[in-house]
Amino acid sequence: MSIALIGYGEVGRILAEDLRARGQAVSAYDRKLDTPEGQPLREHAAPLGVVLAAGAAPAVHGATLVISAVTASQAVAVAEAVAPALPRDAFFLDFNSASPGAKIRAAAVVHAAGGRYVEGAVMTSVPPYRSRVPLLLGGPHAAALKPRLDELGFAPTVHSERLGVASATKMCRSVMIKGLEAMVIESFTAARQHGVEDAVIASLQETFPGIDWERQAAYFFQRAIEHGRRRSEEMREVAVTVREAGLQPFSAAGTAERQAHIADLADAGVFGTRGEPGFARSADWRTEADRVLAAAGADRPLAHLKESGS
Repeated sequence: MSIALIGYGEVGRILAEDLRARGQAVSAYDRKLDTPEGQPLREHAAPLGVVLAAGAAPAVHGATLVISAVTASQAVAVAEAVAPALPRDAFFLDFNSASPGAKIRAAAVVHAAGGRYVEGAVMTSVPPYRSRVPLLLGGPHAAALKPRLDELGFAPTVHSERLGVASATKMCRSVMIKGLEAMVIESFTAARQHGVEDAVIASLQETFPGIDWERQAAYFFQRAIEHGRRRSEEMREVAVTVREAGLQPFSAAGTAERQAHIADLADAGVFGTRGEPGFARSADWRTEADRVLAAAGADRPLAHLKESGS
């Protein structure tokens, strides 16, 4: 297959590596290619033999499979951008963490252009699994795409012939997964400021003995610092999903704000320079929590009392 990747971020680059390792022809486009941030993307693509296009539409020229892996807010926009150039009967696999409504709108654009839209719900973090990440497929063309993805080394499951079902599954899961991440960051950072983090963790360990809270907290901080912007956009789509169910997205909206706050701090250099070896790599979550507190101007008064033995 001739494969076009729209979005050459972390996920796009992983897919490009795995697909090129299987000898597949890969073209790609990312908005960052038009900015100074595009140089690392070019340096990654060149040795792999990935052809970087000048735009989204040129990238999909002649492709039999287009994979859209951008930020959640751009899911429909990407479908609109590539539709005029999409080869007839080409598959369009939407990897994006968008609401069921957004997926349905993107599908309408692709189908009107003669393409075959398939929604893909990525059900956990990509890096540990790479292209073998659990992937739920949805839509009327999902069953036709599955064997081709199997051949390419993916791990897809046809979840539903009805568009929106796979995305709803992922979005509702994200209320819990991304919400837990945000709650741990908020809880542990506040506990650190008050000097009660050890007691909080001990209590959590007793209640949930199967979780290594120290290690989990470090991982949660790392992921939010590195990918908080993408996560906040996803959680805004999750909030839309909750509203589509007729509910107020109290938890999802709060999680989006917490993730965006961490992303803002990361962009401001609070956690170091993005891309350097030490960025978001502390084995102790307290290091990152202290940076959040310093940025907020907190003086940790109760922690000082504890440390002085008062």
